[in-house]
Amino acid sequence: MKKSGKFGLAITLALFGCSFVASAQTVQYGIAASAVAVSFGDGSTSTDSEPSDPILTIRKRVDEVNVLFIATDRHGKFVRNLNQSDFSILDDHKPVESILNFRPETNLPIELGLLMDVSGSVQGRFTFEKDAATGFLQHVIRPGYDKAFVVGFNKESHLAQDFTDNVPALAAGIQRLRDGGGTALYDAIYKACKEKLAREQSDHPVRKAIVVVSDGEDNQSEYTRAQAIEMAQRAEVIIYAISTDDSGLILRGDKVLDDLASATGGRAFFPYKMKDITHSFAAIEDELRSQYDVSYKPADFDADGRFRSIEITALKKDLQVRARRGYYAPRQ
Repeated sequence: MKKSGKFGLAITLALFGCSFVASAQTVQYGIAASAVAVSFGDGSTSTDSEPSDPILTIRKRVDEVNVLFIATDRHGKFVRNLNQSDFSILDDHKPVESILNFRPETNLPIELGLLMDVSGSVQGRFTFEKDAATGFLQHVIRPGYDKAFVVGFNKESHLAQDFTDNVPALAAGIQRLRDGGGTALYDAIYKACKEKLAREQSDHPVRKAIVVVSDGEDNQSEYTRAQAIEMAQRAEVIIYAISTDDSGLILRGDKVLDDLASATGGRAFFPYKMKDITHSFAAIEDELRSQYDVSYKPADFDADGRFRSIEITALKKDLQVRARRGYYAPRQ
């Protein structure tokens, strides 16, 4: 079976936030996961062995939820002139108690992680992927305003460049990456969200991004896809995927990239021709500047630690909304 008009470069972008910004309260999040150690290039390692161990402690208010989302027309073009009355919002399948704030957000700071698959499966396209990723960062990162980090992953994750707004340093980090080995995609996403983006707390909305360049084929991870998605949701990260597969076939990795993107409010791209990769990057860049920000108070909210769904629907005909599927309530 052939893909029509597709190509590849997997970018997992952590964006559209969903955060608690209401009564000051310290809450702990715990993730059930098998023991796993993942190392970065600087020699640091991280091991999680007890499912009941708290892994995040975040001081948040528990009665207000903030969500970033986009709206598009039936042609996929962004619609930037909508109002609060144009949308219906359900939290945990119930109408929200009240809308506290609604506004377009076209210029939010970006915190972005570039995760590049350096396994043996991407050898033939590795140079192209590095050049494309470098060009993307040159267009997206604004010195003094945005920041990014670079990770190469095969069976382990290696930090090539820590958070910085210095684009030449980021480009140098990309060029230092060397390919070879297996693929632990889920581990790379989990660790980047937990160790980097979940720890970056801000007093104003930001677009958290992870860019994963990969074919979506995972054969080494100790964390599962569900655990990687859960950590991305807890860290308020949205995933965009541009597949590196250029075979023209629909492969297993395509569904993986689709799942990662849709679960977190992102989007998967499969550009078949090399010239289309530029259009995919441009679409992502444009989306980062085309969001709405809504803050609301949920109805019947309990700080019980469970997952609560978010459903944002456009009331106007032929408009589509893309947002994360939900969030994890803090636990008292």
